Amino acid sequence: MSSSTTVRTARRRTLRMAAAALTAAAALTLTACSGSDDAGPKPAGHTGAGGAAAQSSGGPTAESSGAGSSAGAQGSDAKAGPGAKAGSGAETDAKTGAAGKQSGSAHAAAGGRAASPVRTQRLADGISKAEIYKVGDQHYRAKIVAHGSVLATLETKNHDDGLDANDMFVVLTLDGQVHSWTGGGHQAPGTFKLAGGWTAKVTKIGDLHYRAQILGGEADTTVEANQHDIGFNANGIYIVLSAGGVISAHG
Repeated sequence: MSSSTTVRTARRRTLRMAAAALTAAAALTLTACSGSDDAGPKPAGHTGAGGAAAQSSGGPTAESSGAGSSAGAQGSDAKAGPGAKAGSGAETDAKTGAAGKQSGSAHAAAGGRAASPVRTQRLADGISKAEIYKVGDQHYRAKIVAHGSVLATLETKNHDDGLDANDMFVVLTLDGQVHSWTGGGHQAPGTFKLAGGWTAKVTKIGDLHYRAQILGGEADTTVEANQHDIGFNANGIYIVLSAGGVISAHG
């Protein structure tokens, strides 16, 4: 074999080796690309499987969480809308209620102004008068008025009422009758003879607190004036016991 033949043979082998190398490189490149494509779907497929498992077990996937959050936000907005309307309605109702209350108060005030006494009676001092109002069955109220001012108020509700007004004594009975007189007061403690044959034994219990035993037969009774005066009808004799321990009777 000549030297030129040897050189050509070497060149062919080199070319074959180069071609083989290129083929191998191309194969590796294709394999790498194929591996990349397979690697991409596999994580996605894995995530999908995990999501499916999570959904089957009731747990949210990443996408379902996002959708849920979005739906939740929409739900919140939807709730906020009616809520706001409800709030407006509540505010309107509150204003309406307030207006109703004001109207009711005005009506009550008007009713109070419209009320008038069933009668007016001059009292024993010649200056004061009693304005007598009927509140209900055996329920009366008497305002003691002098020079346009209300000095005191008596009210019967299941019992008579009475007052010592600077040595003028007033009794309001359950049937709305007013009896008044001046003088005749006794300062307790002590035992005192009263009009109508009654005897009163008055003792001090405490500050502005006195007890009187009214003695005179079968109608004996015990009464107390505790922080306020009392008055009552004892068989046609009217008796007042004050919280200051003064007792007086008139018949």
